Amino acid sequence: MVAARSLVSPTSNALLEKALRAKLMRRHEVGGSLGELEPLAVRLGLLQNSLKPRFREPQLLLLAADHGLAVEGVLGREPAGGPRARRTHETVRQLLGNQLPVTVFARAQQMALTVVDCGLADDLPGHERLLARKIAHGTRNCRVKMAMSVEQAHAAMRAGMEIGDKLRGNATALAGIGVGALESAALVIARLTGTPVRDLIVAGPRSDPAHLERVHRVLAAAQHRHRDVSEPVEVLAAFGGFEVAVMVGVMLMAASKRHLMMVDGLPACAALMVAAQIAPPVTDYSVFCRSHVHRGLDQALNLFHASALLELGMDSTDGTGATLAWPMLRSAAALLTEVADGEDPGPTHPGDLGGEPEPFLSEPEPAAIPPALAGSIP
Repeated sequence: MVAARSLVSPTSNALLEKALRAKLMRRHEVGGSLGELEPLAVRLGLLQNSLKPRFREPQLLLLAADHGLAVEGVLGREPAGGPRARRTHETVRQLLGNQLPVTVFARAQQMALTVVDCGLADDLPGHERLLARKIAHGTRNCRVKMAMSVEQAHAAMRAGMEIGDKLRGNATALAGIGVGALESAALVIARLTGTPVRDLIVAGPRSDPAHLERVHRVLAAAQHRHRDVSEPVEVLAAFGGFEVAVMVGVMLMAASKRHLMMVDGLPACAALMVAAQIAPPVTDYSVFCRSHVHRGLDQALNLFHASALLELGMDSTDGTGATLAWPMLRSAAALLTEVADGEDPGPTHPGDLGGEPEPFLSEPEPAAIPPALAGSIP
């Protein structure tokens, strides 16, 4: 592979965008305005470089890992005095046992759910929906040292690229789970964007102020420990979780194939932020979902100048929002793909429009792997 070649192609195509808008305008004249569904449909057409975007075999990847930061008393979104926070392996067992709403919704939407063990502290028995890609048994405590080595970060990204290359279908929802995952993601985003980390960890009005202040002191200490780190992969190694690093690789590979990515939750936003530092057009292939009302996620979405597809006021496992937003995406694509009675079906590929549009890639080439990520998966 030629390392200098761009990992991901931008989706911009002026001729195709004009044709997509014209197609929607004909629908508008007959059926009225469909609001935000119409620009979403245009994005999907540009994403697939097609006048008739179609999705097949949607996947839901829940990437799980433990964080050394948890030893500092970080308990994610659980307020003081609230219910006991589940350990990461307990959440994974509930996911595999179909005991959480996200598994019900995924099954209802015919989304294939896979849990990826990126770095659980515990070893779990094999399961048909559990993919073992453990880099280590959890990261180290980033308050006192690098959460992972740069070599481990590269290994996790390579594992993600391998997963992305083998995924079925052309639409993938991504979410990260694990005790300490939100705080780790907040540190990554804060360093890459210059955003105050406090803005990313404020959960909401029910947050316990004492707990929030304790978490902020821990994160401020971690920031000071790694105050000279700025290169994206080094930032990932300093603060991030293995689930974030694996997601980076999945995102790079998926975007290189012009696949849709549904980004759900703060860890997934952190992964997208790192991926965008490596290949900026990766955000063209991303839509955002949310599964809880965490205010830090509001700030993260603002950094991408984006909003979630649905705002349902939930407080559930990341990935839940993606399963519920999937019908909206299918409906947006149907605006362009499904033909009404008596309607001219028109061309499918932009190459049939005349002129010299960008070529249609029915089978996109895989991403070029940067030298640091080349090599076999450990």
